[in-house]
Amino acid sequence: VDMVERRHPTPEEPIFARQAMNVGVLVKDLGKIAYSAALEAQSWHVQKHLESISQPHLVKNTILLCEHPPVYTFGRRSLNKYIEEDEKRLKSLGAEVHKTKRGGQITFHGPGQLVCYPIMNLRTLKISLRSFVCRLEESIIQLCSQFDVLSQRSPHTGVWVGDSKICAIGLQVSRGVTSHGLALNCDNDLSWFEHISPCGIKGKGVTSLSQQTGTAVNTEEVRPLLIQSLLHQFNLQVLADCHPPQATDKHSVTRVHTETGI
Repeated sequence: VDMVERRHPTPEEPIFARQAMNVGVLVKDLGKIAYSAALEAQSWHVQKHLESISQPHLVKNTILLCEHPPVYTFGRRSLNKYIEEDEKRLKSLGAEVHKTKRGGQITFHGPGQLVCYPIMNLRTLKISLRSFVCRLEESIIQLCSQFDVLSQRSPHTGVWVGDSKICAIGLQVSRGVTSHGLALNCDNDLSWFEHISPCGIKGKGVTSLSQQTGTAVNTEEVRPLLIQSLLHQFNLQVLADCHPPQATDKHSVTRVHTETGI
C-alpha cells in the first residue's frame, strides 16, 4: 500500500476515533544495525502476524527502534525514476543502496537518525490506515513540541518544520499488517540529503532536532520520548517482559498511563 492520500479529518471520519483500548505492544531496541538486517527482522514479525491472521490476538504488535549505517532507500514510487548510474553514484559516496516495497520515494538513513518500524495489525488497533499514519505524524509533532520545535503536517507526507522535513514516513501494509515506518532526524549529518531529492519533493529542505534547537539532541535522548508519544497516540501498553528506556523528568510525558511502565 502506498502512502495515504491527504488526509485532513472530516466530521464523517475523525482520525482519532474508534481505537482499541490498552493494546499490548513489545518494544525492541535493535541498536545500530544494517538496513538488510532490519528488513529481515521486520519480515520475521510480519510473517508471524500473517500466519495467525484469523487469530490476531495470538501475535503481539511490536515497535522496532534502530539506527542504520549510511543507506539510501528507494520506495516503490521512485523505482522507475532512478537509473543504474544514480545507484552507482550514491554507492560511491560510501552508502548502501536498497530498493524496498514501502510507499514513497527515495530517502536517506544514517547515524544520528532514529528509525522506528511499527509492526502492527490494524485490526487489533481498530483504526484505518489513514488514522494510523495521522497518529504517527501526531506522535512526532508532540515529541518535537517537547523541544520547543513547532512542527506540522503538510500536503506531503511526514512531519515538517516550515518547508523542511524533520521526519519521513513510508509504509508497507500486507493484509492489514504494517511494516517500515518513520525516520526522525535527531543529530544526523544532513549533507547526505544533498545528493537526492528527499522523498522526491523538489524545492524543499530537511532539518533535524539539533539544527532546530541549536544544541546536540542525540537518539539516546529522543528514543524514550518517541516510545512515550507512540504509546499515548495509539493507547498502547508495554508488555510486562519488555523494558524500554526511561525518559528524563525534563521531557516526561504526563499523559501516558502509569501502567505502561514508562
